[in-house]
Amino acid sequence: MPDHIHMLVRIPPKMSVASFMGYLKGRSAVIIHERHANLKYNYGNRSFWARGYYVSTVGLNQKTIEKYIRNQEAEDRVNDSMTKREYRDPFKK
Repeated sequence: MPDHIHMLVRIPPKMSVASFMGYLKGRSAVIIHERHANLKYNYGNRSFWARGYYVSTVGLNQKTIEKYIRNQEAEDRVNDSMTKREYRDPFKK
């Protein structure tokens, strides 16, 4: 997605979610900045990732969640096209 990422990952039960996310976000930011050096100039010293994240367990719903992630971009495009309204400035005549 242009503004967020959906991921389905499996981590060992002994690893904490917080330590995994810290590693994932930290390491991926370094790799992205190494491969795309222009981002450093565009964004300066700001953080690449948002401070938070959302995590949920999957269990028996894994197939449903995999399908949701695969189809998310197409569904968002459809929803965006259905909810777009022509903007009208209320202060202009």
